[in-house]
Amino acid sequence: MSQSGVPTPSDADGTDPLAPPPFQPLRTERLTIRPLRAEDAAELHRLINDWDVAKNLAHVPFPYPRDLADEWIASTHVERAAGRAWHLAIAGVENAGTPEEREVLVGGVALVMQPDGASASLGYWVARRYWGHGVATEAAGRLARWGLANLGVGRLVASALMDNPRSHAVLRRIGFRETGEGEQDSVSRGGAMPVRLFELTRADLAAEPVAAEPAPVVAEGRRTLLVAACALVDTDGRVLLARRPEGKPMAGLWEFPGGKVHPGETPEAALIRELKEELAIDVAESCLAPFTFASHAYEGFHLLMPLYLCRRWSGVVTGVEGQALAWVRPAKLAEYPMPPADKPLVAMLRDFL
Repeated sequence: MSQSGVPTPSDADGTDPLAPPPFQPLRTERLTIRPLRAEDAAELHRLINDWDVAKNLAHVPFPYPRDLADEWIASTHVERAAGRAWHLAIAGVENAGTPEEREVLVGGVALVMQPDGASASLGYWVARRYWGHGVATEAAGRLARWGLANLGVGRLVASALMDNPRSHAVLRRIGFRETGEGEQDSVSRGGAMPVRLFELTRADLAAEPVAAEPAPVVAEGRRTLLVAACALVDTDGRVLLARRPEGKPMAGLWEFPGGKVHPGETPEAALIRELKEELAIDVAESCLAPFTFASHAYEGFHLLMPLYLCRRWSGVVTGVEGQALAWVRPAKLAEYPMPPADKPLVAMLRDFL
């Protein structure tokens, strides 16, 4: 059995696994969230040059100059490439399923990194014609989930003008919590305006993971969830981390590969199965060395997670579920945001490896 080479980002090839991935259009049941295009400028100008829209946007002047639309769209590509902001179009479809089917610009949605690097601000607007159809909730909620899973931030913030209760309702439906009041400069209104402040964290967005078939162990009123994890170590002494993908609890956090132990399974058998399903590699039980374990109380259940070391496997490590992978030097493991249960294991691995 031989260890395979791994074509994944690492600190050895100059790439940064913690950097946001290239943006790919996001889709919902009705909408597409995509980068703005030069050909969107005329329609963007028409839709946003509406007092009832512009008055709720902090940085939009009114009237809105036509040439500003071209300049702003060009700037969004620069900001996105630099990893500073994602200003995106919300596109829908009219006359679906007919010869007249066409894409239409519905509004915009954005995430802007904050100076602390640990949070991003969410903003959005919808053309008046599409108000009352859940567009803002659908688009902003989709981008919020993407941001928490892919930008390396644990918190999103947002603000909405006091006289814009519809936006308050949108943020609450997405899962944002109100955190206070403040002021925000408004270009169109010519000064500072009172706003409500909101916040969304990973904990707000998704409940902690729950096993489909939890182990039948109960302690202090909590069920105990048994999960097996593995620290794969390559020939350069680097450890593999996988980032939890969007749609899963604690999305965006990095963890050691593995998964739930099903009823009747041993931890070793579960780990062999999970590594095949998640990474497309084959591991022999004899190559799994018990190393340590984590015991952590989450809200609603207690996690017990044995950690194994593995230096030999067959196959090429591949993120089968589309999850980001990173081979990390032991000294740099602490730089990666992890679930609470995984964090204590880092120091042990660093000292051992």
